Amino acid sequence: MSQAAEIRRAPPAARLFRRSPHIVCHWADGALVIRNYATRTMLSGDALTLGLLEYFGDWRPAAPLSRMLSVSPARMRRALRLLVRTSMLHQSDRPVKPAEQAMTAWSDWNPEAGFFHFFTKDAPYAADTEVAVAYLRKRLEERPVPPSAKPYRNGVRIRLPAVHARDRFSRVLLARRTWRQFGGRPVSVRTLSTLMRLTFGTHKFLDLGAIGKAMLRTSPSAGACHPLEAYVVVRKVNGVAPGIYHYRPHDHELVRVNRTSRSTIARHLCGQSWYGDASFLVLITAVFARTEWKYPFPRAYRAVLLEAGHFCQTFCLAATAFRLAPFCSAALADSLVERDLRLDGVTESVLYACGVGTRPRGVRSAPWPRVGR
Repeated sequence: MSQAAEIRRAPPAARLFRRSPHIVCHWADGALVIRNYATRTMLSGDALTLGLLEYFGDWRPAAPLSRMLSVSPARMRRALRLLVRTSMLHQSDRPVKPAEQAMTAWSDWNPEAGFFHFFTKDAPYAADTEVAVAYLRKRLEERPVPPSAKPYRNGVRIRLPAVHARDRFSRVLLARRTWRQFGGRPVSVRTLSTLMRLTFGTHKFLDLGAIGKAMLRTSPSAGACHPLEAYVVVRKVNGVAPGIYHYRPHDHELVRVNRTSRSTIARHLCGQSWYGDASFLVLITAVFARTEWKYPFPRAYRAVLLEAGHFCQTFCLAATAFRLAPFCSAALADSLVERDLRLDGVTESVLYACGVGTRPRGVRSAPWPRVGR
């Protein structure tokens, strides 16, 4: 029998505890805050809390510590129950939560990357425009809007030549806007195919010898690791039934993974109802191990985020070139999206979203969003 199995079968009197390896402590407003970034739980602590966490660096019983600290058994039990309930401590007769087990894939990047990534998931967003405008007005009372460009008042200035952007690519760059209004017409399956191929498709492989082959796409990836995956939420595409599909870049095909409803796109984008009429949404996820294997240091997590931006811009420019109405959004209902995509949210997690619809008839460029005055 393994040691872990023996621990789980131990009677309550021999129950053991161990500190979670995914804990970060900091002070906020004068209080000690303890967070488990794997389970996204937190609590306020004190000296006893820190002492318990230090003591249980490995599987140990609680009774000796109670005697050492001259703490009553009742107080010790209360403290242990709280730490177990909030995932700060593992208990020998309880299974470790799946999120903590999966977090071993982040071991080289933690705690820096794991703390940021998991505690910024499922952030609250104000989908109501009036609520958002009211927040910005209050924000304006507290501090001014930062300048849009950094001024250098001293130093030699060199006036650059005028640019006459008349070529087609320049016109596409200048025409790119975020659209929030869409026409009622669906896009064709050929349009979806072209956008996915140009943005997320595999175009070539490079033989790297002992470490295998590197995939090349139209957007750059650190070390050609290409951690990004694409899932398509189809709403109005001629030739493709509504649903959620995984895009297979090597084979250039879609594989259905789940069903959808009319509200799926808006729910995935935190209630941004203006995107609900889009033809399809692309949810960009990352399989972090692909990058972590080659770059086992936390800064590499930045590269994964940057790559999501590269791919999103490629998608939006391609859609603009085809006179469609593209958009992108980082306001994601992370946990809901990951459930719908059947992801564990740890080894693979959603990062960004882009989508497209047809343009309203008679509208040549995206109107500015209406905001309260």
